[in-house]
Amino acid sequence: MPHIALPALTDLVTTALRRAGASPLMAQSTAQALVAAESQGLPSHGLSRVAQYTAHLRHGRVNGIAVPKVIHAKSAACLVDADDGLAFPACALAVREAIARARACGAAFAGVTRSHHFGVAAEHLGPVGSAGMVGLAFGNSPAAMPAWGGRRALFGTNPIAAVFPRRKAAPLVIDLSLSEVARGKLMVAAKEGRSIPLGWAVDREGRPTTDPKAGLEGAMLPAGGVKGAMLALMVELLCCALTGASFGFEADSFFTDAGNRPRIGQAFMVIDPAALAGRDVFDERLETLVETMCQDPGVRLPGQRRFERAEKARADGIEIAAPLYEQLQSLARG
Repeated sequence: MPHIALPALTDLVTTALRRAGASPLMAQSTAQALVAAESQGLPSHGLSRVAQYTAHLRHGRVNGIAVPKVIHAKSAACLVDADDGLAFPACALAVREAIARARACGAAFAGVTRSHHFGVAAEHLGPVGSAGMVGLAFGNSPAAMPAWGGRRALFGTNPIAAVFPRRKAAPLVIDLSLSEVARGKLMVAAKEGRSIPLGWAVDREGRPTTDPKAGLEGAMLPAGGVKGAMLALMVELLCCALTGASFGFEADSFFTDAGNRPRIGQAFMVIDPAALAGRDVFDERLETLVETMCQDPGVRLPGQRRFERAEKARADGIEIAAPLYEQLQSLARG
C-alpha cells in the first residue's frame, strides 16, 4: 500500500475538493480534518469521505463558496450560519466565538445552522483544550436511527464529544456516536465487502442484519437501547430547535450523491474552569480521578490511542489502500 506523508496527503485532498468547487478556505480546513481523522485511525470519518464531499459539491448539495458568519448573538450565546457549505469553516468560527465568549462570561454556547457533515466531533474541540477550557460538542445528522419503540429512521446517529484539558498531559477526549457504532463504519464495511456484527443495524423491515448495505438502507440501533435513543433526541433538540437547522428526517442521506442540502446543525459549549472552582481546583480534581482510574492496569484513558496514532502518523505518514489512493488522485485531477 502507498505510504504518504500527511502534508502531501492534505495537499492532495485539498486539490480534490478545490476541483469539485470548494473555496480555498473550505477545501483546506476540510482536508486537514479528514487527514487528521485518518491519522487517528478513524477511516469512517477520514479519506473515505472525500469522494462523498466532492460529489455533494458537484451535485449542488454543498455551496462551495459559502462564507460562514455570526447571524445572531447575545452575551454568551451566538448562532453561526454555515451558508450551506461544508461544516468545518463554520464550526471553527463557532468554536472561536464560544472560547472568546466563555473568557468574558465564564461559559458560552455557539450553535451552527444550515450545515453539513462535521466529521469527528472531538476534532473541533482541540482549540478549546488548548485554551485551558472544557468543551462539549454535539451534532445531528440525516435520519439513521428510530425513536425508541419505532421502526422508521428518524434521528441521526448524533455524535457527542467532550474535551477536558490537563496542564502536563494531553487532554482527556471523549467522542461517541449515539448509535451502537458510527454509520460510517457500515459505509466502510459495504465498500470492502465485509459483514457487520448483529446488533449494529436493522434492515428496512426492522430485522437484525449482518449486511452493511441492508443496514444503510434500514436503520442503526441506538447505543444502550432506550437511553441512547433519548440522548439522540436531546441532541436533535440542542442542534436544531435552538438553531433552526433541519432535523435528521428532513435531510437526505449523506450516502447519496444527489439530494437536498442537508442544513443540519451543530452546537458547542465551552466552560472556563476559572469561573467556577478555579483552574487549580479543576486540575487537582481531574488528576485525582485520572490517577485513581489508572491504578487499575486495564484502564486506557479516552483519546490516548488517537493521540498515539496521530503522533506516529506525523512522523511516519500513513498507509493508504491502493484503490483509495488512486481514487483521490483521480478526484484531484478533476
